[in-house]
Amino acid sequence: MKNLLVTGYRAHELNIFGQKHEGIPFIQQALRSKLIPLIEEGLEWVITPGQYGVDLWACEVVIALKEQYPQLRLSIISAFANPEEKWSEDKKTYYEEICKDVDYYGLVSKQPYQGIWQFTARDDLLFRKTDGILLVYDEDGGEGSPRFFKEKALKKQQADGYVYISISSEDIQSMADEQQLDQQLEESFAESPTELMDGTHPNVDPFEEI
Repeated sequence: MKNLLVTGYRAHELNIFGQKHEGIPFIQQALRSKLIPLIEEGLEWVITPGQYGVDLWACEVVIALKEQYPQLRLSIISAFANPEEKWSEDKKTYYEEICKDVDYYGLVSKQPYQGIWQFTARDDLLFRKTDGILLVYDEDGGEGSPRFFKEKALKKQQADGYVYISISSEDIQSMADEQQLDQQLEESFAESPTELMDGTHPNVDPFEEI
């Protein structure tokens, strides 16, 4: 797979309204864990619609990964001109900073927003230009905009083998749980490393989960 579409929920669909939300790093960890094996198998381009939410958080992940994988390329394909026009100033600044680091920025329509047809045209282009999709979507969490991407991806999968990869809320929660466990172990080790090494710490059984 050479070209991958990455998208998912918009921020407001996850009740996230700022970049300091504690859930964003876990979403990004889940994205990173899926992307790295694909990059090592030959992925060249990550392409995203660039909407505020999973799209831009994925862009941050890719920009960071490019330091380790300099061959990796990033593209934003927007449905219309100036999508950030009505955003708050901090979101505009965030978007502009992301755009500085993309390798290709394209517009499906050079006009400002005019209608739903622009999104339809964008999505058709995204699916034509990619070999698969990495979608952050949780069916059990209720419907949202990613549902339409999933439906199109599965139809294309049946037609020509398009690759569908998903990230669910369980995947993201596992990242949070793993970090919490790591923090607990670090704190316990800092309190009494000798007791942890010989297994005598009164509050920690290193084999309890095995």
